[in-house]
Formats: sequence, C-alpha cells, structure tokens
Amino acid sequence: MSKEKKQNNFKFNNWWIYGSLIGILLIIQLFSGSIGTTNGITTTPSKFFIFLRNGDVKKVEIVNKRKALVYLIDKALSKEVHRKSKPNQFLPIGAIPNYNFEFGDVQLFQKQLEETIEEERLNTELNFRTETNAFGDIIISIIPFIVIIAIWIFIMRRMSGGGGPGGGGQIFNIGKSKAKLFDQKLETKTTFQDVAGLEGAKEEVQEIVDFLKNPNKYTALGGKIPKGALLVGPPGTGKTLLAKAVAGEAKAPFFSLSGSDFVEMFVGVGASRVRDLFKQAKDKSPSIIFIDEIDAIGRARGKSNFSGSNDERENTLNQLLTEMDGFGSNTNVIVLAATNRADVLDKALMRAGRFDRQIYVDLPDLRERKEIFEVHLKPLKKSKDLDTDFLSKQTPGFSGADIANVCNEAALIAARKDKKAVGKQDFLDAVDRIIGGLEKKNKIITPEEKKAVAFHEAGHATVSWMLEHAAPLVKVTIVPRGRSLGAAWYLPEERLIVRPEQMLDEMCAALGGRAAEKVIFNKISTGALSDLEKVTKQARAMVTIYGLSDNVGNLTYYDSSGQNEYGFTKPYSEKTSELIDKEISDIIEKQYQRAIDLLKRNKAKLTELAEVLLKDEVIFKDNLESIFGKRPFEGSKKESTIQKTDEEE
Repeated sequence: MSKEKKQNNFKFNNWWIYGSLIGILLIIQLFSGSIGTTNGITTTPSKFFIFLRNGDVKKVEIVNKRKALVYLIDKALSKEVHRKSKPNQFLPIGAIPNYNFEFGDVQLFQKQLEETIEEERLNTELNFRTETNAFGDIIISIIPFIVIIAIWIFIMRRMSGGGGPGGGGQIFNIGKSKAKLFDQKLETKTTFQDVAGLEGAKEEVQEIVDFLKNPNKYTALGGKIPKGALLVGPPGTGKTLLAKAVAGEAKAPFFSLSGSDFVEMFVGVGASRVRDLFKQAKDKSPSIIFIDEIDAIGRARGKSNFSGSNDERENTLNQLLTEMDGFGSNTNVIVLAATNRADVLDKALMRAGRFDRQIYVDLPDLRERKEIFEVHLKPLKKSKDLDTDFLSKQTPGFSGADIANVCNEAALIAARKDKKAVGKQDFLDAVDRIIGGLEKKNKIITPEEKKAVAFHEAGHATVSWMLEHAAPLVKVTIVPRGRSLGAAWYLPEERLIVRPEQMLDEMCAALGGRAAEKVIFNKISTGALSDLEKVTKQARAMVTIYGLSDNVGNLTYYDSSGQNEYGFTKPYSEKTSELIDKEISDIIEKQYQRAIDLLKRNKAKLTELAEVLLKDEVIFKDNLESIFGKRPFEGSKKESTIQKTDEEE
C-alpha cells in the first residue's frame, strides 16, 4: 500500500520539459562541429619544424589564423615517433590531421614555414581555413531573450497566485509566514525542569501540553481543547521561556514567531502571512503556534487611527481573529501568545473562544527567586559557603532575567579578580553594579560638592533610621556610580498591601537628602532630582489612583483597561484638577517639613555621620548603630532582608 501511495504522489512538472530542451541545446552547442572529427595530438611549433625538415609533413592547414593542423605522409606513419599520431575516429569523414598546435603571429609563422619549405625543397602544401559555428552564434544571440521571457513568466505566475494558496504565491514569497518550526527532533532542549518558580503558570501550560498528548482523555467527557492561552506579565519574568519549555515538552509541531513578523510595508502582507501560518499549522495538526509580543498586531482597533494609518495592522488582526475562532476553525491548533501590554489588546482577541486562558506570570517572590538562583547557579563554579537564601533576599523585585544577569555578572567579576570560584561578595558587587552602575573613582568632584553629597546621603540614612515604616539602611556611598554622585541601598519590606502611613514615611525618607542640605547649608541643589521624581509619583498615586486623600475622597482615575490611554480629555473637571494638584503639593511639602524638623533635632548626629562618610566614602548599618543606637522599631516587627537603591542625580 505504501508503494502505491508513493507512486500516486508522482506529479509531472512542465519545468522538466524546459530543462530537457535547455540540456539538449547545450549538448548540441558543445559537440557541434566536432562530431565524428578530431584534431589529432597536440604538439609544439619546434617539434613541428623538426617533422617538417625530416620530410614527414604532407600538408599544413591554418585554421582561423591561430591554430595549425598537420597532416603526415603515409610513409611517416610507420616511424616510431609518429606511431601514436594515427587517428582513431568513430565516424571517419575525410582526411584527419595527425597533429595540432597553436602559434603566435600568423605572418611570422607563415614566413618561417615558407622559408623552411624553400630551403629543404619540400612539397608540403599550405592552406588557410576559417571555421564558424552558426548554430552556436544563433543560440548566443537568443539566450538573453529566453532569460527575459522566463523571468517574466515566473513573475506573472507568482503575482497571479501560482505559488499556491496560503499566502506563499506573492512575488518573492513576501506573503509567506516567517514562523520557525520546531518538531519532535528538537533543536531546543529547554524543558519544564529549566523553568524555576512560576508554579501556577507552569501548571497551566503543562495542561495545554497534556491536551495535545492525550486529547481523548478530555474529549471523551464532552470537553473541548482550549483554543489558546495568553501569557501576561512584566518583562523578563519568563513568558518566552515557558513557551520554549512547551516546545521542548510537546510531541507536536511548534511554530514560533514574533508579532512584528506580520508587519510589512506592503498592503495585505500581514493578513496573508496569518493565513499561511494557520494553513501550515492545520496541515501538521495537532500543533502549537506561539506568537511573542502579540501587542504588535493585537492592539485595540480604532485607536490613534488618523488618516487610515493603521488599516494594515487592523487587517492583520481581523485575519487573526477569523483564523482563531471563525467558520472552519475547528482544528486542533492551540495558539500561545505572550505580551507585557495586555491592557492595550483588542477585546475581541481577549474573549473566551480565542484566548480561553490568561496566565499571569508575575515577578518572583522570595521562594521563587531562590529556585531561579539554583537554576542559574548550576553552570557556575561557586564557593561552597554560598547561601542561595541570602542571595534571594538581596534581590527584591528582580525578574528571572535580572537574576540570570546577576549570576553572569558575578562570574565576570570573580574572573576579573582571578578567583577560582564565585563567592558571596562577587554577587553583592554584581547587584550593586546592576542597580547603581559602575563605580567612577576617577571622576573629578570638588571638595564642596563632595561635602554636599555626603550630607545629602547622610540625611537619607538618618531619616530612614528614625522612621518606623521607612526601609532600614544597608549601605551608603558617596563614590560616583553611573549617573549619580552618591547612592543609598535600603532593605524594604515585601508588602502585598501598603497603608498611607507607610507611603508617607517612605516619602519623608526620600526627601531627607534635600532636607539635610537645607538644614546644614541653608541651600538646596539639583541633586535631589530622582528623589523628587519618586516622591511626586507616589503622591500622585495616593491622590488619583489609590484614593488615599481625605480632601479628594474615595475616588480613582485609574483606567485598568487602557481605553483612555490616547484620550485628550481628563476624567475630571478643572476644579478637581486644581484640588488634586494642591493636595499633591500639600502632601509633599508636609513630609519635607517633617524631614527638616527631624534632622534639626538630630543635627549633631547627622554631622557626625556625614564626617564618617567623608572619611570612609562608604558606611554600613553598623556605623548608624554606633551613632544613633539600635532602631526602636526592630523589636516589634520582623525586618525584611530585601535590597533596593535610591540614587541621586
């Protein structure tokens, strides 16, 4: 049966005829003028004149003024020297030369030949002949026209859709899908074991793989295999890694591409590539399609559509919607997609029946960060006393990609120091470098500026040490890092909910740097730019998002759907706008004054801390304890060991 199937798959192609004709023409061209003839053995002019003087040459024929054909007399053929020159011809036609050779100038050769014949009194004949290949000349003259006609036919066939359905028929296959296919003979070796943390997301994705492996298990009860799953989460949390794990685990064809692969400058290409992609996936079903960064084509329709500029992208989206859930879409093709901008996606794309599941891939917590560290530490030569619990506590808010970067940077730092293993201090240096930037110890800074930076950072440290809900200090430095002249690292709590007093204490600590400049020098500077930016965002969020302002009330102007992203009107009146601005300003000024009052009461200790900082350039938690004593709040609550930085511009 298999042999019969193979025979039935045989298809005649017209291009075989064209190829055969071209081959015949080339053979005729190569052998024309030489069928049944030979030019004899190749020799040299010097040997020829020896044969001539010996009286062995009967006739010399000069062809096209560059080649000589030599015919010997019958008596000479019996000589030993000419024994190999006897011609062997398949179809003998006329006299056949015994030797041939090429010469330079025909006039010189003719003169030398005639002089030799006259000197030796020979009866050798001298003839001239011109050879032409009329057939070859005709072929050469018509080849350009044949090539032009062939190219024209090829282009016309492609433009008319001769390349077949599914989008591959356009010129240069421009409408063909750019998806990369991973099959069972996988190039990628990523499995679910390589995905640490993300337990909930991993479980849901594993179910999708199980759907494809054992579909009868679910359809036997009347259930349907989900059409698609959308991976949503911040950048670097492992969305694409989960998709790679699916490609490694699934025993089904896996098509992978980016949302931008559909976008092209030509009209209709995006929709054509979508059709071609799903056609390929249906041919190999059950299969999986993974579209990374789907927000490139999945944005809500009608937004910022000035002068029809988004028509092409919307056509691509419309085609995707139809392929995922439209007439004739009941195929075993599961669509996985990833984005960090789920709020801008079209509602029609998000509905059940297209993306049945939305899998949220969040930033890892303390336990998950430990698991991620263990994965990325496997290839490293690490010291035996390295504690993964400690490392996970020092990286708050880090994504999986950030942790991978920390591990790599720590290995580079250890190698730079010629160490045999990567130790704890290398990881701390790596975190400092990633968060704060590279130390610039040779940066030119005046003593006055250095003193101002020292009091600024000491102000941060003092205020944060005195406030209950402010993050306790880990390290302060006045060595320039990156764009900042100084930096302070803190250990905030990992909170799921935040109360107003906690936010106010954090704002007060952030304003401690500027407040210290005001208390000590009675002057302020531009060094508090990043502090002011942070504080302003926090105050605005308190008033307009979280409803934590008494004067504005329990209102929020936050739109989680993202529908008002491109709106030109505010969701509140001008009077309310003035109230919001005044409330934000009042909150910030109140905390600024609070920081000033606190520093005035502790001015002597602030000065002492700044002097230590000027002397050592770096201070730690121990320095603050020796000056201020232990924090009075540490006994009442468990201190979280999580690190963060606050940089001054």
